[in-house]
Amino acid sequence: MPRRLAKAKLDKYRELIEKKREDLLKELGYLEDTTMRSTTTELTGDLSAYSFHMADQGTDAMEREKAFLWASREGRFLYHLNEAMARIQDGTYGYCEECREPISDDRLEAVPHCRLCIACKTNDETRKDSQD
Repeated sequence: MPRRLAKAKLDKYRELIEKKREDLLKELGYLEDTTMRSTTTELTGDLSAYSFHMADQGTDAMEREKAFLWASREGRFLYHLNEAMARIQDGTYGYCEECREPISDDRLEAVPHCRLCIACKTNDETRKDSQD
């Protein structure tokens, strides 16, 4: 088991992750308020809840689908941020899950929720590409 990162470093990364989580939750809340809960009537101001033109119906459906896909992607990001917070709590944060070597500070600052060092991530991507 690798040794823990220094408390000052952990605190810095914890704050960075918490800030990203806070921003993400605000964005998801805004998305829910403006897109996911909004009906066509609320968005357009029309008295009818239905679009009268097929192109409008298609646009409405496409916008809802884009919002859903974006929220799904952001939900996965939130999951990874939460997992990083758990690694901070259990003392494994900052160490590669494959080779157990420390992850560089530059990588942790760029991707604070990363689980793998650059070398292992590159190998992982190469394996995924060769399987396709």
